Amino acid sequence: MKKVLALSLFAVASFNAYAQEDNNTDYALRGDERYGYIIDKSGKKTEGIVRLNGDALSPWDNQKKVKFVAVSDIDKSKKKQKFKTLDTDDIKEYVAVDDNNNERHFENIKYTNTKEGFSTATGGLSGNIKAFNNLTKSTQFAEIVTDGKIKVYKLYGYPTTFSAGNSQIAAAEAETKRMREHPSYIYSKKSGKIEELTFAKAKIIIGDCSYAKGKMTSGAYASLKNDEKKRSGLGRLIKSQIDDVMSNVPEIVEEVIMDYNENCK
Repeated sequence: MKKVLALSLFAVASFNAYAQEDNNTDYALRGDERYGYIIDKSGKKTEGIVRLNGDALSPWDNQKKVKFVAVSDIDKSKKKQKFKTLDTDDIKEYVAVDDNNNERHFENIKYTNTKEGFSTATGGLSGNIKAFNNLTKSTQFAEIVTDGKIKVYKLYGYPTTFSAGNSQIAAAEAETKRMREHPSYIYSKKSGKIEELTFAKAKIIIGDCSYAKGKMTSGAYASLKNDEKKRSGLGRLIKSQIDDVMSNVPEIVEEVIMDYNENCK
């Protein structure tokens, strides 16, 4: 039974990957085209048009693949250009310019999102597929939020690919919405191990800088004044409280970690 389930999950994942591979391979050049770049496994940087594979509805797709055409391969005599699809086996990082003209920097990292892998609101087959989607993806592109002594990445969990049974559809859609709106924030300090950024961790990792530690002690960092976690009587973080915990982390990144990176060398 376990083997059948594993094969079923693999088939779903494989079909999903194949479907995405064929999408959006043609691209019409714009007059105000801005180039991004990729860096391959040897460290070579190549400029070109870099198109995000995901969008606001599926931001996790940016973590799997990216579309790219090098400047040298652009044929201006043709109306549309052909993209190559690159994944974590091909490149170390990429920078893309999104539809809002913002540069987005993604880096190839090794990190398994076990929190999303073991967290599910759907149960049954859908829950197992969500776990499979997250626990089998250890190498992925994570978006850099801030760089410096402490590098912080934003990482989305992968939702279930379908809902098994009408009773699970609403729960699966709600779970996907939560994952879309509340990504995880992970960090690496001095190029060390990548770990989840939490309220408690934030206090510890800035402790080696007298400037940041002084501001934290004096209460200057509003985002570090109160731990917003609410726990049940058993001391376990219940499902409905995940959003309360995660909501404060982006504020910690913007207020504390960025301040640390700018002032602590």
